[in-house]
Amino acid sequence: MSIDFYWRLPTHGCHSSIHRGSYDRGDWSPPGPHNIAPGFGRDQEEDGFAYIDHLAEIAKAAESVGFLGGLIPSFPNTDDPWVISPLLARETKSFRFMIAFQPGFGNPVHTARATASLQRATGGRTLFNIITGGGGPAQLWWGDSFAHDDRYGRTSEWLDVFRGVWSGEGFSYRGRFYQVDGAGLPALLREEEFPELWFSGSSEAALQVASKHADYYLSWLEPFDQLTDKFAKVKERTAALGGEQKCAVRVDLVARPTEEEAWRDIRIGFENVTDATRNQWRGQATDSVGAARQAALRPTEARRYEDLIVAPNLWGGFNLLRGGPALGIVGSYEQCAARLDELIQRGADGFILAGTPHLEEAWRIGEEVLPLLGRNASSLLQAAE
Repeated sequence: MSIDFYWRLPTHGCHSSIHRGSYDRGDWSPPGPHNIAPGFGRDQEEDGFAYIDHLAEIAKAAESVGFLGGLIPSFPNTDDPWVISPLLARETKSFRFMIAFQPGFGNPVHTARATASLQRATGGRTLFNIITGGGGPAQLWWGDSFAHDDRYGRTSEWLDVFRGVWSGEGFSYRGRFYQVDGAGLPALLREEEFPELWFSGSSEAALQVASKHADYYLSWLEPFDQLTDKFAKVKERTAALGGEQKCAVRVDLVARPTEEEAWRDIRIGFENVTDATRNQWRGQATDSVGAARQAALRPTEARRYEDLIVAPNLWGGFNLLRGGPALGIVGSYEQCAARLDELIQRGADGFILAGTPHLEEAWRIGEEVLPLLGRNASSLLQAAE
């Protein structure tokens, strides 16, 4: 069985170490003596090394160690993945670009044409992480006031039109959110490969849409039994519709030569967390079921990093060290590989991995962890003892 491994590209800046919370890689923070992209030259002027150059280094590093491609996130505080993707395509050879995208923010017919054009320009390296938004202030930032289930209904119709336009000329559609008459792509664009769809969302509405449309159902890491149940549910629903669903996990790793070194880095990072950071991640408004599940894993009042250990090698405080999901994997190379291997045994067909800093950790995880996969979890742990 082939497992797809993707890396995450930090389109909002990056930390140079998991020990510190400052974004010192990228121009979201003021330039300083230790910053890069841009950094300071000998004359204390910016050196001209732009952040897109740093992203290209990450993409090339991930490609060189065996990652199939990279997730390009999209948040209010990021560059736009539609712009980043073709720029990085010129810097890589086979690296695939997973564009995070909320379908409600783009006309499906226009997006189909843009996507087919990107496929044609890059040799078919485009795919999507379809997201539908977590509600609350973040959703209103985009000017989107639709309720939770309405957003998923809109996403489902959008994907109906997006696929229908690609399938041939004269496509028409009448839905609640979209009406199309006689649409279709030009012949040359219609010949391009339809992009693979990875779909995120943990609610009942999300699982229904994923079962109908997605090639991969993507979840943040959760406690393994909970994740196993979720995967089984979405695969069962897809099978009932006559399809087949693959499942994937988005997860950060702190992988080191020994478990003691990994937990040491977590301890140092946790001890440097400020009260301002804790407040930032406490009680944010959202109607996202997945975000609520992550919040349940992370007691924000914890004062010891050990209090956030959820299970062996699983730590629930990653969001305090960088934005994003709370739960991640911590351990030796063998332990991290064993946990990933266990997820494969429980139904994972693909992964989006990440580490801080993204450049160095792409090399580390690609060279030290990925080669250990394919053996079962018990043999990996026995080898490490």
